[in-house]
Amino acid sequence: MAVRIISAAVAIVLAVGILFLHNTVVLDIAVALIAAGMLLELYYAVNGKKYRPFLWLGMLYVLAYFAQPYLHLDYNPLYFYVLLMFAVYLKFYSVMHFRDLFFMLAVTLLIPPAMNTILVMDNTGKHGLFLLILALCGAWLADSGAYFAGTFFGKHKLCPLISPKKTVEGLVGGIVTNAVLFAVIALAYNKIFAESKLDFNWPGLILSGMLCALIGLVGDLSASVVKRKCGIKDYGNIMPGHGGFMDRFDSVLFVAPFMAYVYRLGFLF
Repeated sequence: MAVRIISAAVAIVLAVGILFLHNTVVLDIAVALIAAGMLLELYYAVNGKKYRPFLWLGMLYVLAYFAQPYLHLDYNPLYFYVLLMFAVYLKFYSVMHFRDLFFMLAVTLLIPPAMNTILVMDNTGKHGLFLLILALCGAWLADSGAYFAGTFFGKHKLCPLISPKKTVEGLVGGIVTNAVLFAVIALAYNKIFAESKLDFNWPGLILSGMLCALIGLVGDLSASVVKRKCGIKDYGNIMPGHGGFMDRFDSVLFVAPFMAYVYRLGFLF
């Protein structure tokens, strides 16, 4: 428990520091490194260590993807990544199952653009940081609410074959937690920044928070399914006691794009 608390405290300090420097290249580098770490962990989950050319191609693609705005590239490097992946597979096809190749391709298509929505939200204007923090809270706070609700009231298993500890009561607790906290965070934001208050669409805001709890659960359970199918306990050990990048950002992977979409549709304010 002590290790979990210490590593969580260190992570919180780092996160606050990165968000404080969100107007600099620091946030871009942090998101790119997290995306690369997530991709690397998923490659490793399907024995990617045995096929290092695929690992290098994946890392180069992530680097090229997030470097596009700085290199002023007017094309997406995806085509070259897919072409080279299939070219390399011609060498390994006799020892590597094609489903591992397509898994690598699928997660590479998902992770960089999904995590890039963190940067998209941050760049939406003077309220970008608020939107980003709201999205992160939507992914992580529901999990905390679900944990406490499940601990004290949990009786009915939600999906015992995938995640034995999750309960229906925990899910309800996570949904309620997000609904309340989204409202509280919005009220606090308008109170603190009284000169530039946001005209919140309160029903849309609260509903978005509730949906974030459900969407985050999909991300969490999806990551758990992959771990079980691959026979691993954690994706990594970047945070001792908490696991790897995927263990910490599996919910963010799905919640961040959702929050970017609902913002653009005008559901929040």
